[in-house]
Amino acid sequence: MENPENLSPEELAVKKEEMLQFYKESMPYLEAQFQYEKMLSEIDEMRLKRTQIQMTYAQMMAPPEEEPMPKEEPVHEPVKKRKLKTEA
Repeated sequence: MENPENLSPEELAVKKEEMLQFYKESMPYLEAQFQYEKMLSEIDEMRLKRTQIQMTYAQMMAPPEEEPMPKEEPVHEPVKKRKLKTEA
């Protein structure tokens, strides 16, 4: 691309007009892309809301959680002492 500092005022005006024309011609494509992205975003929002509603409904329909049984302390039987054999 040419350096704008090296252009005459007339050439600079022509370049500006070409850029403006390019942007004006690109607008329909950008507007279409904007609508596309906006619609995708709205679809994602609706999916999120629907998922949240389904999760809330599932939690409401689930039976209440039962209280866990308290853990019983293990009962330790007394350790039997072994007797040594005595020689007869």
